[in-house]
Amino acid sequence: MKSRTVKALLFAHEYAMGILRVKQPFPSASVEYPDPFLLLHHAKVNINPEKNLKHEGVGPHPHRGFSPVTFIFEGGVHHQDSRGNNSVIYKGGVQWMNAGMGIIHSERPPANIHEIGGKQEIIQMWVNTPASSKMNQPEYHPLRAEDTPTWTNPHGKSAIHVVSGTLMDLQGPIPTPLDINSATIELFEGESIEIPFKESHEAFIYLLDGEINIHGYGPVSAENAVLFNKDGDSIKLKGKADTRLLFMSGEPIGEPMASHGPFVMNTESQLMIAMRDYQMGKMGVLVEE
Repeated sequence: MKSRTVKALLFAHEYAMGILRVKQPFPSASVEYPDPFLLLHHAKVNINPEKNLKHEGVGPHPHRGFSPVTFIFEGGVHHQDSRGNNSVIYKGGVQWMNAGMGIIHSERPPANIHEIGGKQEIIQMWVNTPASSKMNQPEYHPLRAEDTPTWTNPHGKSAIHVVSGTLMDLQGPIPTPLDINSATIELFEGESIEIPFKESHEAFIYLLDGEINIHGYGPVSAENAVLFNKDGDSIKLKGKADTRLLFMSGEPIGEPMASHGPFVMNTESQLMIAMRDYQMGKMGVLVEE
C-alpha cells in the first residue's frame, strides 16, 4: 500500500446556524468542497433542562438531491420525517437519510436526554448524490452502535466502526447511492493504524478532539479536517493523544452542482422546481409527535 500525502489542513471555524453554534472546516474560503462531500458541521449542545424538548434541536425542514447524515458521538437524536420514519439513535450510532426527490424531517433531543447526561455531540455531513439518483424515492437508514461492524487493533485498544462501504475487510450496513466509505474511529495515544481504500476516492478525516501524527506530514490537532491527495491507497495515522475521528472516502461525482439552502441539484431550474414542489406540499407533511 502507498500512503497518501496531505492536500489541505482546514481548521473548523465557528458559525451560527440559527441558535446553534457549529464548527465548520468545509466549505471554506480555501476549499469549496471535496467532491462528493459538501459540508461538515460539528456541534456540541448542552440541553437546557427547563426547555421543552419538542422545541429543541432542529424542527421540520425539507431536503432534496443529497444525503444529510448525522453521526452521533454523545447523547442521542430523535428523527421524524414525512415518510413516517420515527426513531431515536444514541451515542455511537448514525442516521443516514437519502433525501432523493424530497422529504421533510426533524432532529430533536430524545425524551430521556437528561437521564443520559443532557448533552449532544454530533457531526452532520452533507453527501452529494449523482444526477441519476437525485429524484429517487427517499430512504432513511438508522444504525445503532451495537449493529455497527467494528475493527479493533490487535496490538491495542483503537477501533474503527464501519458505517458504509468496505473498510478493514468489513462491510458497512448502510446502503448509499454512491460508493462511499465512512467510519468513526477511536485512536489511542501511541497506537498506529493504516486504513486502505480505493485510489480513485476523495478522502478526508476530521478530528473531534485529541491529536494525531499523519505519516509523512506531522501532527494535527483537534477540530481540523485533513484532505488527502489522490496519490495513494491508504492513510497512516498515529495517536499523539486519545483522539476521536471521522473518516470518509468516496468516488467523485464530477457533475455540475446548483445548491440553495436545503436543496442540492444540478441546475438552477431544478432548484426552482424543488422550491416550488416544497411549497406545493409535494415533499409531504411532518406533524411531530
